[in-house]
Amino acid sequence: MKEILQKLHEFGIIPVVSIPTPEDSPKLGDALLEGGLPCAEITFRNPAAEDAIRMLVRSHPDILVGAGTVLSINQAEKAVDAGARFIVAPGFDQNIVTWCMDKHVVITPGIATPTEINIALEYNLDVLKFFPAEAFGGVKTLKAIAAPYREVKFIPTGGINEGNLADYLRLPAVLACGGSWLVKRTLLEEGRYDQITNLTQAALEIVKQVRTGGGH
Repeated sequence: MKEILQKLHEFGIIPVVSIPTPEDSPKLGDALLEGGLPCAEITFRNPAAEDAIRMLVRSHPDILVGAGTVLSINQAEKAVDAGARFIVAPGFDQNIVTWCMDKHVVITPGIATPTEINIALEYNLDVLKFFPAEAFGGVKTLKAIAAPYREVKFIPTGGINEGNLADYLRLPAVLACGGSWLVKRTLLEEGRYDQITNLTQAALEIVKQVRTGGGH
C-alpha cells in the first residue's frame, strides 16, 4: 500500500478523468504514457467508469490506475474488481474506508476540516484528499489546517490547474495534486490526445521545477 502512495508522490500529479466512452481508454493510456505520466484516476462521475478502468488496466498494465468519486462500497468493489489499485472518495465515508482497509486497498478519503483529519487519524490514515481545494480557500487554507498535523500528507484536488499547481506543490504537506485539466472531457470527446500529452508534459515540468528548487 505504501508503494502506491510513494508512486503517487513521485508522479506529483494525478490526472482525474471522467471518460465518456470506455473504448477510448487505450488511446488515453497512450497519450498519458507519451506525456511521461503512467497514472490515471478514473472517476465514477461517469457510468462508464468500471469498464474504462478494466480496459485501461488491460491495455496498459504499466499504468497505475485508481478510481475516483467513489461514493459506496458497491462502487469500490466494482473498481477493485476492474483492476483499480487505489480508491479516492470526495468525503470521509467510514464504511468505504473500513472496506478498503479490510481488503488492503489504498484509500484516500476527502477531507476539508481538522475534525475530519482527526477522524482519519483514528483509522490510521495519513494521506488524505483535500477537496474541493480552491473552493475551500486553496493554498492558504491547506497550509493552515495542515500545520498541526505534521505526519499527514494531502492530495489537493478541485480547481487546480497549470497556474496554481506549483503553489500547491511547494507546500511540504502535499503528496501530489489531482488535476482534471490534463484530461478535459472535451479533449476526449474531440479525440485531441496530442493535447492531453502536451498538458501532461507541461504539468510534469512544473513538478520537476518545484522539486529541483527552480522557479515557476
